[in-house]
Amino acid sequence: MLLMSTKQEWFGNIRGDLLSGIVVALALIPEAIAFSIIAGVDPKVGLYASFCIAVVIAIVGGRAGMISAATGSMALLMVTLVKDYGLQYLLATTILTGVLQIIAGYLKLGSLMSFVSRTVVIGFVNALAILIFMAQLPELVNVTWHVYALTAAGLGIIYLFPYLPKIGSIIPSPLVTIVVLTAITVAYGIDVRTVGDMGALPDTLPIFLWPDVPLNFETLTIIFPYAAALAAVGLLESFMTATIVDDMTDTDSDKNREAKGQGIANIASGCIGGMAGCAMIGQSVINIKSGGRGRLSTMIAGVLLLIMVVFLSDVISIIPMAALVAVMIMVSISTFNWESIPGLKTLPLSTNIVMLSTVIIVVWTHNLALGVFTGVLLASLFFANKISHFMYCDKSYEETSSTRVYKFIGQIFFNSADRFANTFDYKENVRNIIIDVSRAHFWDISAVYALDKAVIKLRKMGKEVEIVGKNRATQTIIDRFGIHDKPSEIEKVMGGH
Repeated sequence: MLLMSTKQEWFGNIRGDLLSGIVVALALIPEAIAFSIIAGVDPKVGLYASFCIAVVIAIVGGRAGMISAATGSMALLMVTLVKDYGLQYLLATTILTGVLQIIAGYLKLGSLMSFVSRTVVIGFVNALAILIFMAQLPELVNVTWHVYALTAAGLGIIYLFPYLPKIGSIIPSPLVTIVVLTAITVAYGIDVRTVGDMGALPDTLPIFLWPDVPLNFETLTIIFPYAAALAAVGLLESFMTATIVDDMTDTDSDKNREAKGQGIANIASGCIGGMAGCAMIGQSVINIKSGGRGRLSTMIAGVLLLIMVVFLSDVISIIPMAALVAVMIMVSISTFNWESIPGLKTLPLSTNIVMLSTVIIVVWTHNLALGVFTGVLLASLFFANKISHFMYCDKSYEETSSTRVYKFIGQIFFNSADRFANTFDYKENVRNIIIDVSRAHFWDISAVYALDKAVIKLRKMGKEVEIVGKNRATQTIIDRFGIHDKPSEIEKVMGGH
């Protein structure tokens, strides 16, 4: 069974994976160079990283068909480190980042994705689509009309080529776009910005090297904060991208294996002079849209990237940036969740606030982790507020025994604890109080504290209080943290000795 699964992941879609891998490799080149420039390092650092991470993750990652390489979100976190301490400390940080990600995988932190609501994922996706589009704008500002014409032609090919009979479904349209626009600019000698203008491509294969930094506690104090941030952002973006690819392909992925795989890939990257990276939503969408489904597509993308930049640099350097801009605009359009726009009218206000907040924070700060954290926090607060409204009390009075019965129904936790305590009429002239919680559930210490507060106050008023109907979970948390039936604990609280 395992052999069949492995064979399917690697060789179940050879033609689609081969062609999509070529497209992804071509699209990775300018991005890797651009991300290197953002981080303040030589272009080869990003190119070597993209090659290494893609190849390693193809073998050890938890999501077939997903592309991982050097990314802009990671590059932004490296700027200060490179500026203050240099490349060698960046390589050491990259290795430590990988170690932390492997630890996260063994701690099964991938399960934390269950706390990220669908609304936050949509906001994350929309924000990334906007960022991908914004990243193309510098290539479309202060340029000649030829660039606009080539970009428009590229988009035309991308969207119309698939409609051609037979051939349209065989060859990925982004690959056709890159080949055709390159041929046009060369044939007619059109003077536009090319990949070669982005920076010098490496002319040698990467070699193993260990970061030249002192192996002491001082070095660790320098690199650990950066490594922790890189590990967190890298895992978050990888988990989110895996979730999106899961949806696009209607398959599941192992997030904890992905965490370990990202860690191994980053350690390998740091050991050949590369920067830290993670999954790339844009390239992953290109891969899936171009027909890539298996691990082979990721492997081919990485291997071809290295072959092209080292051995075919003369050919790659003449590719017009307009062709790659057209491909990335397609990615932006494909990535954006267009159904979320009419959803603003039909979905609840709280849902829209979570989605828009995620988008705004990510686009404003370029910090994916901060945006997702904001979305998760808001979603949790709205959920807690909504659930707290499901707690209410049914009161009844037994005149013969002078007993007031409070029958609580719903969830009692930090957001409904005060309402629970305020439900009681402490000054009512009754002898006995029964608190029936058979249809209620106590979730946290705040709920137990509210119960203690109410029971102790009622007893101070001379009333006999009985609590009935506790389920096992409620009984456990009250027994562990409650003090209303523990005289010694009550004395401590009241200041006794």
